[in-house]
Amino acid sequence: MDLLIWIVVFSLLGGVLSVMAASLFLTVPESFRERLLPHMVSFAIGALLGAAFLALLPHALSGEHKLEVHKLGLTVLIGMLSFFILEKMVLWRHCHTTHCEAHGPEAAHDHNAAGTLILVGDAIHNLVDGVLIAAAFLTDIHLGIVTSLAVAAHEIPQEVGDFAVLLKSGYSRSRALWLNVLVSLTTVIGALLAYVGLSEMSFAVPYILAIAASSFIYIAVADLIPGLHKRTQFKETVQQIVLITAGIVIIYFAHSTLH
Repeated sequence: MDLLIWIVVFSLLGGVLSVMAASLFLTVPESFRERLLPHMVSFAIGALLGAAFLALLPHALSGEHKLEVHKLGLTVLIGMLSFFILEKMVLWRHCHTTHCEAHGPEAAHDHNAAGTLILVGDAIHNLVDGVLIAAAFLTDIHLGIVTSLAVAAHEIPQEVGDFAVLLKSGYSRSRALWLNVLVSLTTVIGALLAYVGLSEMSFAVPYILAIAASSFIYIAVADLIPGLHKRTQFKETVQQIVLITAGIVIIYFAHSTLH
């Protein structure tokens, strides 16, 4: 299969198909969603961390244009600081529960503002995801698949939370769905732009892989894990550990098997 087709197909998996899966998930009873979402988040944490540490960073340190360790560390650090700044601007953090506090009390009182922030933040996030997916495929098809799986694992619970905010902001279910589908297409746009640009600048690909790793680490550590700390019962903690480990193990075996 042509590399560009791989990139487009898996960009759609990380974007549009995640939105469709989230919309279907919203049709199930709310009590079931409330029980399942934390488990999905725990699994997403493992998938993101596994992809960052077991796939993206090792590939950034190998190959023709491999990074030196110090350059790798600096790039990851700059990436995490950049995502922190974007989050401060309310353009990066997303909702992963149906009761979202990600956009602050001001947005909570202004439903239109909350909905707009969700869509703008989602567009930026998806654009970045598309760039990261394309860079991974340009490095190695197997790495691209693993990266796309990690993106999808995170996007589904995120889109469920985003849908909930849009519905509470006064959007109809059909309008919220189509707006999310349109916004999710920025994943493909980001991937296509990266495919064209990075094909001529292969030396930059390891830097993008390091940025991808910093994105995954930041989302897992700064965005997802704090939510798990709110559920402190022993049984829930064990479930979290098991599912995080499951996410890591699946990424490990997916990456190993594909190679």
